[in-house]
Amino acid sequence: MNQVKFSKNDIEQIKKTGQTPGQIYSQLSLFHQGTPFVHLDRPCTVGDGIKRLPNDVAKQCIHLFETQGIKKKLIKFVPASGAATRMFKKLIHAYHTTQNSEQTQAAMAKKIRNDLSHFMNNCRRFAFYDDLKASVSEEKISLETLLAAQNSEKILRHLLTEKYLNYAMLPKGLIRFHSYENHTRTAFEEHLVEAGGYARTSANKCKLHFTVSPRHKKKFLTFFQKIQSNYEDQLGTNFDVSFSTQKLNTNTIAVDSQNRPFRLSDGHLLFRPGGHGALINNLNQLDGDIVFIKNVDNVAHGRLIDETIEWKKILCGYLMQLQQQIFNFLNQLHQQPISEAPALEITGFLKKKLSCRLPEDFKSASNKKKQKTLIHLLNRPLRVCGMVPNTGEPGGGPFWTKDNENNISLQIVEVSQIDTDDKHQKSILNQLTHFNPVDLVCSIKNWRDELFDLSEYVDHQAVFISNKSENGRDLKALELPGLWNGAMAFWNTAFVEVPKITFNPVKEVTDLLGAHHQPAS
Repeated sequence: MNQVKFSKNDIEQIKKTGQTPGQIYSQLSLFHQGTPFVHLDRPCTVGDGIKRLPNDVAKQCIHLFETQGIKKKLIKFVPASGAATRMFKKLIHAYHTTQNSEQTQAAMAKKIRNDLSHFMNNCRRFAFYDDLKASVSEEKISLETLLAAQNSEKILRHLLTEKYLNYAMLPKGLIRFHSYENHTRTAFEEHLVEAGGYARTSANKCKLHFTVSPRHKKKFLTFFQKIQSNYEDQLGTNFDVSFSTQKLNTNTIAVDSQNRPFRLSDGHLLFRPGGHGALINNLNQLDGDIVFIKNVDNVAHGRLIDETIEWKKILCGYLMQLQQQIFNFLNQLHQQPISEAPALEITGFLKKKLSCRLPEDFKSASNKKKQKTLIHLLNRPLRVCGMVPNTGEPGGGPFWTKDNENNISLQIVEVSQIDTDDKHQKSILNQLTHFNPVDLVCSIKNWRDELFDLSEYVDHQAVFISNKSENGRDLKALELPGLWNGAMAFWNTAFVEVPKITFNPVKEVTDLLGAHHQPAS
């Protein structure tokens, strides 16, 4: 490839990110060479990597959580860094089209017209309808009049642009998601309510941590201060909410379709947050016994919250069962030399409960080496991940994967990490029965109650390229090993089937029209 020549201003901008031109050239080379693909061995299925918990086991897990889990330090961790640009991508495209000539508008792609029509025809059903109505009324115009006339240009201008509501640039967590009888809730508020059902300790404390972008942090703080007392009174708990931002030096350069550095209208290079994988640094700063992880847009209307809370308790109780057994084994392994009977029990647990593969030379190894190997395999962060039956949602899923040394492990893999041009790999992808809803419960402390250094369990080779947009222009972004992908590659892992009702993402604004986001009809 012809190496890009950075100007003096470019180099100054690069330095301000805490990186060097050499690091940026390395990132650019990955766009040209392509990032390494994950090698799939087979999809995880129920009974082969995914556990379906019987009712009696689920009840035991709930009991364990409600009697012992609430005594622990519980934290809910919500990646909420990004703006809602992707959520409004189609409407942004439609708005830019309406700014062009009548001929261009007439040539608007049929799909864009259909998306826009769907939004306009259902505008009254969005929780932010009253905000839009108030914004339009400031110009002495009726929103109903605009809707009747199908005046999408003016409506989208008020919804999306900086002069008015600027929803395309708001953090997704602060967008009104759901309507209730006499109020609405943002995604941020829904996370508070949900956390009150399962992240509340016996001391009546409820701790949440949100990762946000620097430009949005003040907005979140101000909003939380405004609503805090109301939700504490309503839920009978005390909230401890904190915020952190991604480190600037984890940002990566964006490129256009020709793999050239993407430049903004003022000529500056575009650096984007390096994906949710950068948040392993934020997670590494938390002090908690158990951490619940859930995406900011994965919340349902409050009328459906009970089942979500129940399954969070089940997943947490199951993690506690695994953790107790792991800690017992580690205590045993550190107190006395291993003998055959306990070695068999521990290896059976690793295979059955954690889907761990033992080294090929394990059977022939000395007892001392076996003991060291078992400690190494057990003493690492632990995660239990909910998996929903696959219904065609885009995104990652649970697989058995094989590394360069033929070691097989459970991993959550994104489609962009898979070589879909390879027929065999694509056939494995097509056999996927479950989907990753980002529904994790994690243990980040060891058997001595010390925090793990989570950076030691990252697969730094697991970067990938994703397609994004900036002000309606397509771009390619380099993402660090995903938080629940490569950033947790060397954690102990258990996949548990959870019902579809617990998975309600909002990737596009019209997803809010789905039944799980609307009041009961």
